[in-house]
Amino acid sequence: MRQTSYRNGGRRIFVASLMALAIFASPFAALAQGTRVEMPKNKYDKREDVQAGQQAVVEVERQLPLLRDREIVDYVNDIGQRLVQSIPQEFQHSEFRYSFGVVNMAEINAFALPGGPMYVNRGMIQAAKNEGEMAGVMAHEISHVALRHATAQATGAQKYQIGSVLGQIAGAVIGGVPGAVIAQGTQAYAGIKVLKYSRSYETQADILGAQIMSRAGYDPRDLANMFRTIEQQSGGGRGGPEWMSSHPNPGNRYARINQEAQLLGVGGRETARNSQQFARVQSRLRGMGRAPTAAEVARGGQGNTGGGSNYPDNRNPDSRYPDNRNPDSRYPDDRYPDQGQGNANYGRVAYPSTRYRAVQAGNLFRMNVPDNWREFAQGNTATYAPEGGYGNNGITHGVMVGTDRERSSDLNQAAQQYVSDLLQGNPHLRAQGGLRQHSISGRQARQVTLVGRSDITGQNEVVNVYVTTLRNGDIFFVNVVAPQNQYRTFERAFVEILRSLQIND
Repeated sequence: MRQTSYRNGGRRIFVASLMALAIFASPFAALAQGTRVEMPKNKYDKREDVQAGQQAVVEVERQLPLLRDREIVDYVNDIGQRLVQSIPQEFQHSEFRYSFGVVNMAEINAFALPGGPMYVNRGMIQAAKNEGEMAGVMAHEISHVALRHATAQATGAQKYQIGSVLGQIAGAVIGGVPGAVIAQGTQAYAGIKVLKYSRSYETQADILGAQIMSRAGYDPRDLANMFRTIEQQSGGGRGGPEWMSSHPNPGNRYARINQEAQLLGVGGRETARNSQQFARVQSRLRGMGRAPTAAEVARGGQGNTGGGSNYPDNRNPDSRYPDNRNPDSRYPDDRYPDQGQGNANYGRVAYPSTRYRAVQAGNLFRMNVPDNWREFAQGNTATYAPEGGYGNNGITHGVMVGTDRERSSDLNQAAQQYVSDLLQGNPHLRAQGGLRQHSISGRQARQVTLVGRSDITGQNEVVNVYVTTLRNGDIFFVNVVAPQNQYRTFERAFVEILRSLQIND
């Protein structure tokens, strides 16, 4: 099924075609400025880089446990902004907005999204031997963004239509396997992936990264050393060479970066000065206990002792979600239903807006959703939920729309099988009565109500399931969910969603 923002296979990985190396050395310019790097051919507008990156950010911040330690995040951000200011003028893009987050995971990894968002794993910070090594990886990632490698690689691959590239890029960043539809519908941590660039682009990022480091006052040789550090320290319980899997070695990488450092003729001015601050950050991380691995996070966050919950705790004054008990909350209490104590990791949930926007998934369906609901795509399912109503373990408020494989030519049997699978994946739910006749989009459908105590909110929730069949025999489902004591508040939105739904197959 095609998704609204993630069209034409939102989770598909880019087919990366190898492109000719766009690096040209000028013997005279190199002595003063280093090797010349040429921007690859790119048919996409810079605004599409930004849009693709922002779509991917939604998934990253939904699925990855971000570290919420202000001192560490500010430290990483300061280094990142310093590197951004050192990007050569010809690779500066006023449309881009660079930001830097820290992921509380043990794997040695870092990745940057088109348009500027970047994330550094806690494992990467702890593996680095000095600030220069960490800054080197960040400079390398920034170079991929500045050179627009994501959309350039799309340009050189199959000829996707303008617009579909956004979903392709977002899909390349987020992979994963679907969990159960409601209770664990967003649990896909182990599938986090990053764009895998060609070796020619890796060489470009190595060279430009070395130049950015030099301009920022770092020794570019630290970048070369970090690659050796990654190779040496990966494995042994650290999750393997995660970064190297998405950044293939173009060959003679270590020697090439050291050669570039010689051409630039600088280095070592800032590393020593910042060594104490870097050591303090590493010590602070060690004091948080062991960071969870991707596999542990995928199993539900086991080992996540570092304060890196993906969704802030409302009891934390630094939380980005307001606290019902905090008189300084930036949102008035009467705009938010009472979530109780069980939903702390999700946050305050706004009432559905009375304004609606139309969403569609290719030519398959079109419907209206409240304009303050966010959209997520995973496999053959599109999810729409308000802020605070989604998190690591699924949604507590909202709607999930999607298709599933052919079950039976008989609608009753197909619907019953789908509901049975749904209940198996969500053991806290129980069917309230049997299947009822219904209609959606002018075609026969079956409806059933599921009720049970949510592990997320600690309250009873209601899930109304609607199932119909498509011409190819597959089923089309709509699942609406809200806590039982708030269902009437959200019912008007659910009615409008079902009323406006148009299925075209």
